[in-house]
Amino acid sequence: MNEPSRDRRSPVTTRRVLLAGGVGLGVAGVLAACSRPSPSPSASASASPRPTRTPTASPTPGGPDTWDALAAAVSGRLLRSGSNGWDTARLLENPRYDDADPQGILRAASASDVQAGLAFARNTNTPVALRAGGHSYTGWSAGGASGTDVPRSLVISTQDLDAVELHDDGTVTIGPGARLGDVYATLARAGRAIGAGSCSTVGIGGLTLGGGVGVLVRSFGLTCDQLTGVTLVTPDGTVRDVSATGDPDLFWACRGGGGGTVGVVTALTYRTQAAPDVLLFTITFPWSAAAAVVRAWQDWAPTADPQLWSTVKLLGGSRHTTPTVTVTGTWTGSKTGADASVDGFIRATGATPASHTARQLTYGAAMAALGGSGQRVSEAATSSIGATKLTDAQIDTLVQRAAAAGDVTGLQEGGVSLDALGGVVADVGRTDTAFPWRSALMTVQYTAVFANGTDPAPFDAYVRGFRKAMRPAWGDAAYANYCDAAITDPSAYFGVNESRLHRIAEQADPSGVLSQPHWV
Repeated sequence: MNEPSRDRRSPVTTRRVLLAGGVGLGVAGVLAACSRPSPSPSASASASPRPTRTPTASPTPGGPDTWDALAAAVSGRLLRSGSNGWDTARLLENPRYDDADPQGILRAASASDVQAGLAFARNTNTPVALRAGGHSYTGWSAGGASGTDVPRSLVISTQDLDAVELHDDGTVTIGPGARLGDVYATLARAGRAIGAGSCSTVGIGGLTLGGGVGVLVRSFGLTCDQLTGVTLVTPDGTVRDVSATGDPDLFWACRGGGGGTVGVVTALTYRTQAAPDVLLFTITFPWSAAAAVVRAWQDWAPTADPQLWSTVKLLGGSRHTTPTVTVTGTWTGSKTGADASVDGFIRATGATPASHTARQLTYGAAMAALGGSGQRVSEAATSSIGATKLTDAQIDTLVQRAAAAGDVTGLQEGGVSLDALGGVVADVGRTDTAFPWRSALMTVQYTAVFANGTDPAPFDAYVRGFRKAMRPAWGDAAYANYCDAAITDPSAYFGVNESRLHRIAEQADPSGVLSQPHWV
């Protein structure tokens, strides 16, 4: 059978593969909503009818062609509706997608299991969704939840591929399903470190493949910059070990091109560094100083010493009597250097902080402190790339839009987070990896937290309206790990790299086995 007729070059209709688990996943904790409490899982209101489109590929001789044959072919577990553990296995970290009803979930225990799952998909024309940590902003890794534009699919989950193996040469090989809390704890015990996200429950696979910003990004680089090799299964079922010298195009695509864009990753190898002590600091300001804080922060944080990273959050909603302004950060150098840098920032605001705390911790303790509670929370989110400083008028718009979170009925907490880039991130060329935003000042998250089971539409409208309001300043650029189903042109995520990424994805998956909406 031939592939369905559609123009793969059209950004509106093509997305080659679902962002795996943590892709689309927000880097949470201090970066987003990882630590916010959540009620027990409940079904979310339906936002739109479930689509019926399915990809088509020519059947491949051999391999499983029935669900029973697939179950017999794998060493991991194949779950279907009614299976023991199904109701838990089908859930993502965002309860708004709790009505997910995939055709099946393959919890792969090896690359061979992934090969079997892909063979089944090819032989039966079953759509495929990929999952690692389950933090997809858009719910694509649910494999068929209302409002996601993803048909009922076979979810190939790599969450059980979670080993962390340190090597004598200072590298570490990690399964894509390993959660950041476990990765950090294992590395810290060995006195080693990588820079990645903050939320402890995020899977490292999706985080890395989309780029990987986090609290040490300005001194360690993006998580994908620390990558030295990847093992993946391409849609034709071939297991490939890729690196800068072996299948370099595939390796390039794995460094910021989004989870699963060229295959299903089963292992990732990173360079590590000696684990530094980390100074954590938090400064709160009165809301009346919000504009001055943003103005001083954008002059300071993206160009500060690379040992410093910080975020400024403007948040409102029913959890706040008044909107809040909070600057949180990390420092990996000597404490005197931190004092001079942070004190200079505070003076530049012209405001008196309401509070200012700091504590020095080991790497392992710091990452644990930033990891949040890991509880599930219903959230709407989208993003921008802050390539330029805001004018005074644009800062006023930012502040006003953040304050407007309190005007949205049912919005518990929402607003904006500006997360500093710069430092060693800018040492890499914009076409050297698939992540193109090397000269940007910051990534920007717009978020809205709401009660489980609530119609997400007004909260989606809030965050997307916020992004639209900032478009005169920052244009359409967005971060692939903070993906948004309303962004239908993949060049928004990949900029000048979109055409190369598209070509590589076409070569890796010419039959569209892993095709999904709105991707390269």
